[in-house]
Amino acid sequence: MTIAITDVVLRDAHQSLFATRLRLDDMLPIAAQLDDVGYGSLECWGGATFDACIRFLGEDPWVRLRELKKAMPKTPLQMLLRGQNLLGYRHYADDVVERFVERAVKNGMDVFRVFDAMNDPRNMKAALQAVRSHGAHAQGTLSYTTSPAHTLQTWLDLTEQLLETGVDSIAIKDMSGILTPMAAYELVSEIKKRYDVRLHLHCHATTGMAEMALLKAIEAGVDGVDTAISSMSATYGHPATEALVATLAGTEHDTGLDILKLENIA
Repeated sequence: MTIAITDVVLRDAHQSLFATRLRLDDMLPIAAQLDDVGYGSLECWGGATFDACIRFLGEDPWVRLRELKKAMPKTPLQMLLRGQNLLGYRHYADDVVERFVERAVKNGMDVFRVFDAMNDPRNMKAALQAVRSHGAHAQGTLSYTTSPAHTLQTWLDLTEQLLETGVDSIAIKDMSGILTPMAAYELVSEIKKRYDVRLHLHCHATTGMAEMALLKAIEAGVDGVDTAISSMSATYGHPATEALVATLAGTEHDTGLDILKLENIA
């Protein structure tokens, strides 16, 4: 099975490495080359980008989205949405959530990864339903963590609740880089065994386990993974795109991406 790659270079990579300070003028010169790679999607909006555009960069985040869509028409654009919090730091009313999603779709967003830091499905429901009602891809999220309360059953129950709400796919979001390779294999295997759902894995390289976790998840049947182009990868960021593409080349999981194109971008 071919593995879909989402490159996070235009959003989470620079959010993780230098506080979301990449400007639109930094992105546009390389946008056409990114669009030509053949990624499953490119994460380029959401998370802290909305705040950083307004507070620190003097940019209009809506203009950024429209310009990126214009520059990368072939590749689905993806964002991170904080559920009921949207891109702010408090809960918003359901009608505000619906209107925000409608405007994001209108301005060019294709894939919405919707998460709640507390893993409360009630805080993801309105956003996920709004995304689907406007014809975009709704990706529910398991925000991975470990504690005595967070067992395998916890994640299976949340998966079922998200499927009941209505999603097009589910992401396992390992934002702290603490998902061990064996835990990744077990979690992906058990979800795939029970549910017919497209599954995506997002890991940070913080602890040095991310590449191994991605590989074990791929062995277990994950459908897609997040990476970042090598010049914007590692440390608090993400596994390098080129490394994973090279690792999977010639196998049943070959990504089909041209590593020479990736090297030129890096």
